[in-house]
Amino acid sequence: MLSSFKNLLSVSALTLSLVGLAAPSHAADTKVAVAANFTAAAKEIATAFAAETEHTATLSFGSTGKLYTQIANGAPFSVFLAADQARPIKAEKEGLAVPDSRFTYAQGKIVLYSTDPDLVDSEGAVLKSPDKFHKLAIANPKTAPYGAAAMQALDKLNVPSAVMDALVRGDSISQTHQFVASGNAQLGFVALSQVVNDKAGSQWIVPADLYAPIKQDAVLLKTGAEDEAAKAFLAFLKGDTAKDIILKFGYGVQ
Repeated sequence: MLSSFKNLLSVSALTLSLVGLAAPSHAADTKVAVAANFTAAAKEIATAFAAETEHTATLSFGSTGKLYTQIANGAPFSVFLAADQARPIKAEKEGLAVPDSRFTYAQGKIVLYSTDPDLVDSEGAVLKSPDKFHKLAIANPKTAPYGAAAMQALDKLNVPSAVMDALVRGDSISQTHQFVASGNAQLGFVALSQVVNDKAGSQWIVPADLYAPIKQDAVLLKTGAEDEAAKAFLAFLKGDTAKDIILKFGYGVQ
């Protein structure tokens, strides 16, 4: 009887051990600060990440400048997906990021967009005709790299002063897109990723030689130095599944 009981305990212990080996180990959640232009792509990547790794990523969106301020003030993010290279480099210099963890995950593109199918032509010539619109939306160039790119394009195009007078600024590229989508602005410079699948309206993809390349860098923050889910997320971001999603949303990849 005692021998049978001991055998039963041994079998039970072995079964529990095997179950432990089969179960996902250390599945965890990581907090990721994401530039607003990358919202749709990041959501799809996070879904794929959870399906393939069983880790999860909680995403917070905003302008790159405002997210950086939050990070500098101690916000508990483990990963930073910026809309530029400047802030991740600054994070490294100021000791907020893990050295040698930074890489370019996407290259952004700007587009002049309107919900009016007849307003934006294939050459962007509407910018020479300010009588055709009252408000032109851009993201705040001080905090949003896509806004800075829009200002560079406007400068190189040498548009009439009336066009500059028509500018309205959104806090982020998401708010800028909302201005145009709601009709509060007749047209605006938004991220291509926001309208790449939009069959309505009209748009002009701004030539790349009109603005500095929008290289978007990711970096592991010091607060995530021991966060295995954060490291797994960044590794996933470099992989083929994430790159396919990034390309689908109109970005370039390296």
